[in-house]
Amino acid sequence: METLNVVGQLAALVSALILIGVAPLEMFFYGRPKVAKFLSVDPEHADSVKLWSFCIGARNLLSALGAMAGLAMIRWGDPLAGTVVVLSFCWYMLLASLAMAAADAMGYWKPRGGSLKGTVSSSVLPLVVVVSPLFA
Repeated sequence: METLNVVGQLAALVSALILIGVAPLEMFFYGRPKVAKFLSVDPEHADSVKLWSFCIGARNLLSALGAMAGLAMIRWGDPLAGTVVVLSFCWYMLLASLAMAAADAMGYWKPRGGSLKGTVSSSVLPLVVVVSPLFA
């Protein structure tokens, strides 16, 4: 594998752009009713989880920026190193979303199953990225 294929690169880019868009909502606007509905959370307890919400948003932003840095490396620098960077950040995105599913399954999300939409939507694109080298 010399570099990540076009499908993997596009999936990484779209995933990163989504995370960049969602991060401010998680970090700064979590308690607003429309944002809480979009994120499938109960706004009644938003103040209790503000610290965790901010940290999740920051981690999502950092993983998006890391994936975009890897994409820039593929395009304008060292394609192999850039591929490793993109794959590393996308593995993080995928495993973090699977951790959210595990937390939901253990009953940490109220109501149980409430994170399904977020888990699926945050898993699909990173999964496409990490399996795309198999189809190069």
